[in-house]
Amino acid sequence: MTDPVYRAVVQTLLVVFRLLRLDVRGVDDERIPAEGGAVLAITHFGYLEFAFAGKVVWTRRRRYVRFMATAVAFRSRIAGPLLRGMRHIPVDRRSGTGAYEEAVRRLRAGQLVGVFPEAQVNRAWVVGECKTGAVRMAAEAGVPLIPVAVWGGHRVITRGHKPTLRERTGHPVRVHVGEPMVGLDGDAAKQTCALRVRLQELVDAAQKTYPEQPAGDPWWLPRTLGGSAPTPDQAAALDAADEERRSAKAARATEGRTS
Repeated sequence: MTDPVYRAVVQTLLVVFRLLRLDVRGVDDERIPAEGGAVLAITHFGYLEFAFAGKVVWTRRRRYVRFMATAVAFRSRIAGPLLRGMRHIPVDRRSGTGAYEEAVRRLRAGQLVGVFPEAQVNRAWVVGECKTGAVRMAAEAGVPLIPVAVWGGHRVITRGHKPTLRERTGHPVRVHVGEPMVGLDGDAAKQTCALRVRLQELVDAAQKTYPEQPAGDPWWLPRTLGGSAPTPDQAAALDAADEERRSAKAARATEGRTS
């Protein structure tokens, strides 16, 4: 299958990474299968995790990842045509059944499907509660579930912080690939908890071996490592406030259309 849009986007991203002087490398990326379906369950600390994980998969295996992304992004005049051209999978958060079934179909067809089990960007920089979808679709399709942790990508663009151009450039990004989880045909909730543990272990390893170990309390480190990121409880409160603002904005927009 030829993917001219995907290929063009990958080449563009490689140029962007070079311009930003980002050192993007995979760790244990030989664990990514050379063929066949697999679910990549990826941490979600920044908005470009898909690009960094996709770059490592492409560099190692010359394979494309079909990411599950919110349906809202597919309605964008700019991003929408690209997402559709790259054959990513739109997810309607009100009812994800169709996206789930499509992902299982893709997996059975031998494709790689990228999922963010935390479902939103986590600004505490520790792995939060995960949804069971990644485990369930891997089990139903009979494919491996591969934990993937991206560290350093949130320094480029993330939620709740606007880095300066200088802060966005010239730093490492590491994509740690974990041991595949196989035989997922039992308790999805229990196996999702195991996935969360594995993801956090990968994050811990990524943080420990990260080439930059700054002094002080940088915003991009979690509190446990002396950074100034919010605690998980504080992050949850910030998320709730954001959701309240979005709901109020949507209500005002609806009221304006009906008045």
